[in-house]
Amino acid sequence: MRTTTIVFALVLSTSGVARAQDWTEYVNTQEGFKVDLPGQPKVTETTWKSQMDYTLPARVYSADRGREHYSITVVDYTKLEQLGIERAKKCEPGNAQCRQNAGIMGPGYWKHDERGAVMYATLKILQRDVKMTGLAWEWMDMVEGNLIQVTSNVDQSRTFAFVAMHENKLFMFEGTVPKGYPEPGLFQQSVGWVDKDGNGLRYQII
Repeated sequence: MRTTTIVFALVLSTSGVARAQDWTEYVNTQEGFKVDLPGQPKVTETTWKSQMDYTLPARVYSADRGREHYSITVVDYTKLEQLGIERAKKCEPGNAQCRQNAGIMGPGYWKHDERGAVMYATLKILQRDVKMTGLAWEWMDMVEGNLIQVTSNVDQSRTFAFVAMHENKLFMFEGTVPKGYPEPGLFQQSVGWVDKDGNGLRYQII
């Protein structure tokens, strides 16, 4: 009986180690983030339509573990100011975005667009066929953003998301698991930031 117990405990221990080894810390120096993922992610080039209808370059980093799905969408806002200047020069007279003195809005309302990026991305998640179960202000390594929790109305899968702006880039970290699975909170809590050399960043203030 004692031998059986020891063997059973060893099997459980080995199984736990194998599951833990599925996950590694993924560090991306190009985008400036790090997060725990089940293996190296697939990278997809895409675009993002902003609230002010600017088309911005974006990348989606995604990884699956069985029926679980994890993704990081990164939208590059660094060229938005120039796009706003160009739009202000070309838009029709009378359009408020054409004002020469746009003040705090910026030419083409680019500043307004960037300031509202986190809220707009949050809205896009909530406009899916989902039921919102949580929405809160949060920070990851002192970078603030929105924490979103939703349940799919289609298959009852659960999605935890963290949306933030960092270094003029919009980040959407999303973990989705099937109904009955442990919630993807550990993925969300592993979010962090790195410099160009891969060193971790942790700011002293929000």
